[in-house]
Amino acid sequence: METMANKIAIEKAKSSKIHDVDFDNLSFGSVYSDHMLVCDYKNGKWNTPKVVPYQPITLDPSAKIFHYGQSIFEGMKAYKDENGKVWLFRPEENCKRLNKSAQRLAIPEIPEAYFMEGLNTLIDLESEWIPQSPGSSLYIRPFVFASGNGFHASPADEYKFIIACAPSGSYFSGKVKVLIEETYSRAANGGVGYAKAGGNYAGQFYPTKLAADKGYQQVIWTDDNTHEFIEEAGAMNVFVRINDTLMTAPTSDRILDGITRKSILDIAKDEGIKTEVRKISVHELVEAAENGSLKEMFGAGTAAVVSPISGFGYHGKDYDLPDLEESYASLLKKRITDIQYNRAEDKFGWRHEVIQ
Repeated sequence: METMANKIAIEKAKSSKIHDVDFDNLSFGSVYSDHMLVCDYKNGKWNTPKVVPYQPITLDPSAKIFHYGQSIFEGMKAYKDENGKVWLFRPEENCKRLNKSAQRLAIPEIPEAYFMEGLNTLIDLESEWIPQSPGSSLYIRPFVFASGNGFHASPADEYKFIIACAPSGSYFSGKVKVLIEETYSRAANGGVGYAKAGGNYAGQFYPTKLAADKGYQQVIWTDDNTHEFIEEAGAMNVFVRINDTLMTAPTSDRILDGITRKSILDIAKDEGIKTEVRKISVHELVEAAENGSLKEMFGAGTAAVVSPISGFGYHGKDYDLPDLEESYASLLKKRITDIQYNRAEDKFGWRHEVIQ
């Protein structure tokens, strides 16, 4: 990886908000740390990033983000081990995916050195904001949006790259009940489903609300053409265990290439669990639920790592999943979090130490 020519300047906050935060009662993504990284794209190039106090952003009403939706983001976490060392989990993959999203939305790609060195500088400065209670972490949100002005429908000429942080407690809400979607689609062939674009998530809110009105916590998205194959669980990748085989849908231009997803597949293989990456039909899922071979379903993503599913609804009927004492979900979550918190060997080379 290339390094930056200029050192990242740091403007420290005049006073810290950290003493006003109740770290024993942190909700997800609602309290923000003292500083953020900011980098502007102007005159055809990205300027040197800088760290500034966390603050509001001022934009012209004609800024293209408001009109044409050029907005992408990532989700990451920083962890602190029992010795106070700070770790990231596969940050290079977040950088690659952010730039993959940028390419699809005609946004200039972020130089890897800007992302990695900017991230290290910010997290080092904010290390006191990383909570150490079980399951807690510092959630990190890198995002890029069109800040250039104009009502004409074309890519902007200016962009802003920001990394902001939010200390968060353990993200666990118990098992969720999901509804298999039969009408709406999260993404379509040739679209932007594989990108972490803001609009992808905005489009999910209405069908999810309709599912919630029926008593479900989340939606299982199906393919846009036939609604015959399951693809994602809410904003997460979805895994299915039939008998002792763990399955997930293949990535495509509709399905996000989840970092937790690929980590689970690698760890499952390391555990000797049979895995399959293939299309999973709703018919197969229902049949497995009816004959008892469907053992588990769970979502996988950065925030929750693994989110177990207790049952699903389809065609007006509910199907319950068994409550297993030794589930793949709990095993895989423990393996990943032990690596993230530096509690176990990292044979995959995923853990990245923040140099302090």
